[in-house]
Amino acid sequence: MQKIRKGDDVIVIAGRDKGKRGSVLRIDGINRVVVQGINAVKKHQKPNPTIGNAGGIIDLEMSIHISNVAIYNFYSKKSDRVGFKIDSDNNKTRIFKSTGDLIKT
Repeated sequence: MQKIRKGDDVIVIAGRDKGKRGSVLRIDGINRVVVQGINAVKKHQKPNPTIGNAGGIIDLEMSIHISNVAIYNFYSKKSDRVGFKIDSDNNKTRIFKSTGDLIKT
C-alpha cells in the first residue's frame, strides 16, 4: 500500500516549489508523482497535423520525487507523516502519525 496516492493533498517540502500545496494527479513509476501546479515548465511542441496539435509553447507539470512531498493535514495546517493501522476486520488504513486520525481518500 502506497503512503501517497492519487487525489491526496500534498505539500512540497524540498526544492524550487517548497511550501506550495496541490493534489496528486498521477504516480509515475515507484517514486515519482505529478502534483497539480507544481514543477510547471514550458515545453516547445512541434505541430502534428495528423493528431491536430497546432504546436507552440505549452505549460506542463513535470514529475517530482516522492520524498520531496508530504501529505497535508488540514486539521493541524502542516505537513504530516503517514502511518498504517489494521482495524478489527483486517483492513489496512492510512492514518496521520501526529494525530492518529484516518486519512480520507
